[in-house]
Amino acid sequence: MDTITLILLAVMPALVIVAGLKDLTSMKIPNWISGLLVLAFFPVAFMVGLAPITVATNLGIAALALVVGAGMFALRWIGGGDAKLMAAACLWLGLSGSGMFLLWTGVMGGLFCLALLFARFHSRPYLLGAPGWVVQLMEPRGDIPYGVAIAAGALMAYPASPLLAAFIAG
Repeated sequence: MDTITLILLAVMPALVIVAGLKDLTSMKIPNWISGLLVLAFFPVAFMVGLAPITVATNLGIAALALVVGAGMFALRWIGGGDAKLMAAACLWLGLSGSGMFLLWTGVMGGLFCLALLFARFHSRPYLLGAPGWVVQLMEPRGDIPYGVAIAAGALMAYPASPLLAAFIAG
């Protein structure tokens, strides 16, 4: 049972890494990633013995994150995939991890944006023969794949999640 539980607990880190890489290379986060995160949460919560009130709290945090993310999407601050990924990550991170998640996402997003701006300014002479996604990423006024920062923030905050706390305590 512990091996299966560990595999299920690894679903969130694995999927957010995939989401970050997909956003980096295609500027899109597929819906199936956020959908799998939501679906996988419930068996993991059951396996680690998460209290029903904690599951309900995590659902509330995720719903709030989705509403806020939809507002940010409406204002064109983030993409729709970013909003869904943030909500799905908040489902896993709950009340105890979501604050750290938002903090780490902001920090990593700022660092990533600075690095990307620097790379965009200095990379033009070296892009000949580069893969198409690299050329698109290095467009001077191109979009920022913020899914990279969301993935990094989720990974940094995951140790504070109620799922891992329940697993360790159980």
